[in-house]
Amino acid sequence: MSKDNKQVRSTDIELKDKLVTINRVTKVTKGGRTFSFSAIVVVGNEAGVVGHGLGKAKEVSEAISKGIDDAKKDLVKVPIVRGTLPHSVKGKYAGARVFMKPASEGTGVIAGGAMRAVLESAGVKNVLAKSQGSSNPHNVVKATIQGLAQLRDANMVARQRGVTLDKVFNG
Repeated sequence: MSKDNKQVRSTDIELKDKLVTINRVTKVTKGGRTFSFSAIVVVGNEAGVVGHGLGKAKEVSEAISKGIDDAKKDLVKVPIVRGTLPHSVKGKYAGARVFMKPASEGTGVIAGGAMRAVLESAGVKNVLAKSQGSSNPHNVVKATIQGLAQLRDANMVARQRGVTLDKVFNG
């Protein structure tokens, strides 16, 4: 399934941002140490739209704002059914592998740090998630969004197959 039909414009919606991690990088020169910062940021409208970005700058606040601007450039639409995912899904990016499974009402977001930020920004209220493999926040965020982009709800399946919604459920 192509990513093109899931792309969303950032100008149309009100987005909230969440900081996933800040990393301080040190460059040593003959004049001493030079510090710079990189920030991974996740933005979403908590109603099915989410994106991630990386910002780098000499100051933390500037790195965060650059990350937010970067995140608004690649927003993805996520189908959410009654506050959870329509079906189980696995996401993979580099060494990070993630598994997400729908959960019943009242379960909450059972997920680790980087995954939690992505799922909450997307607006998922109840989900069971597990991060396997690499715990690198860059790759976990990308694997989670890649997994969420694979999700399809019943209406999308019916449209792609060219059949009615009733036929999707009853064969």
